[in-house]
Amino acid sequence: MRMIPLGGSTLSAPCVILGLMRVADMDDAAIRSLVSTALDEGVTMFDHADIYGRDHLCEERFGSALGWGAAEREQVIIQTKCGIRFGWFDFSREHILSSVDQSLAALRTDYIDVLLLHRPDALVEPEEVASAFDALSASGKVRHFGVSNHTRGQLELLRSVVDQPLLANQLQLSVTHADMIAEGVALNMRHDQSLVRTDGILDYCRLTGTTVQAWSPFQNGDGTGPFLGDTARFGALNTVIDRLAAQYAVAPEAIATAWILRHPADIQVVLGTTRPERVRAAAAGARTRLSREQWYEVFRAAGYIVP
Repeated sequence: MRMIPLGGSTLSAPCVILGLMRVADMDDAAIRSLVSTALDEGVTMFDHADIYGRDHLCEERFGSALGWGAAEREQVIIQTKCGIRFGWFDFSREHILSSVDQSLAALRTDYIDVLLLHRPDALVEPEEVASAFDALSASGKVRHFGVSNHTRGQLELLRSVVDQPLLANQLQLSVTHADMIAEGVALNMRHDQSLVRTDGILDYCRLTGTTVQAWSPFQNGDGTGPFLGDTARFGALNTVIDRLAAQYAVAPEAIATAWILRHPADIQVVLGTTRPERVRAAAAGARTRLSREQWYEVFRAAGYIVP
């Protein structure tokens, strides 16, 4: 598994992460099998959020099923998120601190490696975030910080006050939901692809050394399901992916993963599967390097123009 310095920090993290948002209904044995497979593949970073399963349930299932001792815990990176409160967002100092305490209890750990602010809070007061992060850092409860789904302006606002480096920005990205890449390719053209929808967030993250974490890497982007295997709507794309998968002797998930990882921004891919075999399939993407020509072939097959 290829490792990268998260956000340019000293924290070395795998380029593929396992998200645990769907483990609420899994039994202990199934969770252990999923995590064990990930570890065997070098996926040593695990992504949570306080709302996954509602009220820290997925965190609790993870912590209960694994019951890691101190030595085992030090071998992995646990990331969690806070700020979504079902119908409203809350980046207040009180909520951040309370959420972290509940996550620590649920995960059965003394510290969180990376804490992300989840969906942006329109009522954010950066000074409250800074105060919360200072307290969490000083207490040793959280070692590193970042955000999720934030614009460059929202990141700049936080950075104007927060002392801790914001290492990561978790953003939705797949080959069929790649506006942050595609809009720059079509710059200065009278084409829908040239419309700027992401405010240059990918380039901003590269310029500031912020690691992009790509969530929903196999989803088509409109909330209706995965593009892999959907030959009715993504026939040309699946044809190309299947051919490349056969060429590299990997599963289609590996090609979809490799397409993201081929980008020089050192993006991390966040898997959301509960199936060990799909973890293995996707992890192979970290060992599959597409050529520049192949990358663009997949890009064009997804419906983007290359002027």
